Amino acid sequence: MQNHLLTILILLPVIGAATTVVYSLTPGSRESHYRWIALGFTTLAFLLSLLLIKGGGAFSTFVLEENYSWIGAVGARYHVGVDGISLWLVLLTTLLMPIAVLSSWTAITKRQLTYYALMLLLQSAMIGVFVSLDLLLFYLFFEASLVPMFFLIGIWGGERRIYAAVKFFIYTAVGSLLMLVGIIALYLIHQKATGIGTFDYTVLIETLKTNAGVISPRAEFWLFLAFAFAFCIKVPLWPFHTWLPDAHTEAPTAGSVILAGVLLKMGTYGLLRFNFGLFPNASRQFAPIMITLAVIGIIYGALVAMVQPDVKRLVAYSSVSHMGFVVLGLFSFTEQGMQGALYQMLNHGVSTGALFLFVGMIYERRHTRMISEFGGLARPMPWFSALFVIASLSSIGLPFLNGFVGEFLIMLGSWTSAAVNHTWIVTMLAGTGVIWAAVYMLWMLQRVVFGVKTSEANAKLLDLNAREVALVLPLLALMLFMGVYPAPFLNRSRASVVATQQLLNPNATRTPAVAAVPKPEKAQ
Repeated sequence: MQNHLLTILILLPVIGAATTVVYSLTPGSRESHYRWIALGFTTLAFLLSLLLIKGGGAFSTFVLEENYSWIGAVGARYHVGVDGISLWLVLLTTLLMPIAVLSSWTAITKRQLTYYALMLLLQSAMIGVFVSLDLLLFYLFFEASLVPMFFLIGIWGGERRIYAAVKFFIYTAVGSLLMLVGIIALYLIHQKATGIGTFDYTVLIETLKTNAGVISPRAEFWLFLAFAFAFCIKVPLWPFHTWLPDAHTEAPTAGSVILAGVLLKMGTYGLLRFNFGLFPNASRQFAPIMITLAVIGIIYGALVAMVQPDVKRLVAYSSVSHMGFVVLGLFSFTEQGMQGALYQMLNHGVSTGALFLFVGMIYERRHTRMISEFGGLARPMPWFSALFVIASLSSIGLPFLNGFVGEFLIMLGSWTSAAVNHTWIVTMLAGTGVIWAAVYMLWMLQRVVFGVKTSEANAKLLDLNAREVALVLPLLALMLFMGVYPAPFLNRSRASVVATQQLLNPNATRTPAVAAVPKPEKAQ
């Protein structure tokens, strides 16, 4: 099973979706059982994904590879594998899915068969994105993830769900089509240079390393833009972010958790894996522009979040700010910055996913998300209030919680970066994002949790039940563990990050700060 683990992880949710449909056709089937099937398959996928970290070593190359001919006429292959970069993103996906299913337990009452089948298909597509090592296969999984999320927003979303779903689909599909053009161009370039057309990422990397002139500077410039445009929309990087607040606000709670926790990471993962690996010269050329957009996004997202009357929209705009930090770390091209960016991807998925869960809990009770409608929740809902505060402090970046580690590494890497001039100005401007995050999050907490009671309905609210506590406790435990002891995560991703850094700059050396993390004794 270990040799086919990645294929099992991709197919298991599909089997779960098919099981749900088959069960619906049997006599005596009950709608309430669909959620149990979805929970069972997503939990099983999470437990199996834990086998990925078996052995305790660092991932210096791709492991658990499967490489078979798929469409022989064009050289497309079913090539999957995992390394230190994709490992944690796969685990984040499998962790958040059963939590998302549990969050839908009482919130979703209509068309449950379709809802849970779409959730399972979405999980399959997301895992496929992070393990694909064939560009055509990656593109198909990347596009496949759009369809379930489109329907999840459009059917089970809020009042403006159709507008939000269509906007989400058009934005991301247009960007993806440009990437498809870039993938085809890469295929033809490789075919012209070697006589063999291929979409295989590892073959393309090897060809580009051994034949420096395969891609002309002009072609690399445009190919970088084609890929980066698709990924920047997905992140989303300012000014390509306008689809995100609407999609987050109108999506059901589980949709928001998956959208923030996993789908946004496809953009930053794509930049790290494909743009950096395939177009290193253009990546260095575009670094000042990308860093500038990232810093603008950090400040803009925070300032707009500060004035939002809707608590869910506030959390959505905070994602624009936090993902700006990730892009800043990536384009610092330093080991600290890139490690911090990868760590911040995980942090954002855990912290913002938890925040959307908390917003969904109070929405189920009051059927409103307006900050002005809440106040004084600490009295009727002490458990909710205490846990909500912890998740908010994690999002701010409080020391000893996960957000601090990622942002500290990113700013340290940015300060020492050679990718842009006057790095101290860039780092200080980005650092204000932490201050603004404290402003909008603490101000929101003051008005929602500790403020004066604004409605008599708030006094009658019930505190968290056992299911809701079980939803958020794993995420809160991760926030603390990742904030206190990040070494297991950083050690496993370090070799892959360094390998990517060396593709960008063959003369790059390891930096002492991250090198101080103890090396694992045994490599996997």
